[in-house]
Amino acid sequence: MADYLPHTDEDVAAMLAFLGLQDLDELFAAVPAAMRLAGGLDLADGEPEPDVLARMDAFARANRAADLLCFAGAGAYDHEVPPVVRALAGRSEFVTAYTPYQPEVAQGVLQAVFEYQTMVARLSGLPVANASLYDGASALVEAVNLGAGASGRQTVWVSSGVHPHWRGCLRTFSRGSGHQILEIPLAGGVTAWPGDTAVAPGAPGGAAGRPPGAAAGGPPGVVVVAYPNYLGCLEDLAPVRRLADAHGATMVVAADPVAAGILRSAGEWGADVVVGEGQAFGTPLSFGGPYLGLFCCTTAQVRRLPGRLVGETVDLEGRRAYVTTLRAREQDIRREKATSNVCTNQTLMAVTAAVQLGWLGTGGLAEVALRCARGTRYLRDAALAIDGVSPLTGSTPVVRELALRTRPPARTVVDRMAAEGFLAGVALADLVGDDGDGSVDADGAAHGLLVAVTERRTVEEINGYLVALDKAVRQ
Repeated sequence: MADYLPHTDEDVAAMLAFLGLQDLDELFAAVPAAMRLAGGLDLADGEPEPDVLARMDAFARANRAADLLCFAGAGAYDHEVPPVVRALAGRSEFVTAYTPYQPEVAQGVLQAVFEYQTMVARLSGLPVANASLYDGASALVEAVNLGAGASGRQTVWVSSGVHPHWRGCLRTFSRGSGHQILEIPLAGGVTAWPGDTAVAPGAPGGAAGRPPGAAAGGPPGVVVVAYPNYLGCLEDLAPVRRLADAHGATMVVAADPVAAGILRSAGEWGADVVVGEGQAFGTPLSFGGPYLGLFCCTTAQVRRLPGRLVGETVDLEGRRAYVTTLRAREQDIRREKATSNVCTNQTLMAVTAAVQLGWLGTGGLAEVALRCARGTRYLRDAALAIDGVSPLTGSTPVVRELALRTRPPARTVVDRMAAEGFLAGVALADLVGDDGDGSVDADGAAHGLLVAVTERRTVEEINGYLVALDKAVRQ
């Protein structure tokens, strides 16, 4: 096989000199010796390229993870990506496009983004959606920035049901922004909002419905909740709206856009801002990205909207046309008045999501969400009949995801089920830490297993999973 190396010897030498290294072995010294290739690939010289690719594929299939049936979620999900989505979103017109600064040469991309905004706004139940952000976590940061600016207060009450990584991202950015983050714990799988005895009788709370530790930061300027939360549990958003109204705070909802196919929208619950992760719409699981941040808000907050907003107008000849109506980035027209510098275009992922949503339609999205919910309920009911498995969140309704407590630690169950061909889920100890983070107690973190069921999982696959789970907890 002929060699093809994109980097010349001069390129490699320049790179090593810049890094202050002697050779390539020093560059890869951090890779453990046991993980390095020893002795070459045992390929004959002159092998045809298709034959070499077939051999590489065989090597890849030797990895245990290559053929595991996925029941893991925790923010990234194994949803179906129809061929039409890959075919249309992969067209060169979209793949090579970036920021449509010049509308006269970017009408196709601008229209696609406009359609994306329209569909995402409908999912959220709010009138305005932007032209995308990096991912759900950065979208949450932007929402808190917007909410704090609108209320004029830096204290942020965040439900522990918001994804742990999202909360971690928010805490990191708050060190620079000055936001004071106060996390509200869960009880029975849902948020124990201060003073809301309907959710959690006896939940912590002080005078005027403030949780312990809230006095120093004053009343909240922003209240954040997940819908459903990262444990898959459905939250009642009515108490959140009441809490926000009582303190004059901005209500931010981190909503699952797939579950929006069957749930009352966050906008209907009174959310001021809705954020989410759009990976489920056409982006396959691929080593952690790229992802897509969803962001919607009320008309009153449109001037604080991060990123870009594409609008519809008419040109000089009266024909329908599309333009970037609003750009709030510091790189663009607002400079020091910018509301955001943690955003990007993400057009390709936005277009992909638009194609997926357009292909599914309202009925198709509802069917996907319903299949997820039914599969999750089926697995939950059967799993709880297994000796050694119990619910981590009581009887709280769940959608697509559920948290189980297993008698062996969840990490052990995950390892054992991998040998049976299943990616069993995500051990909460890996997600929140062995000591917990306010989401679950220490025992729940160690023994909790977060399981996801998407529309791709068949009854036969779920039954196989249950057999493997029964075996794993009995060993």
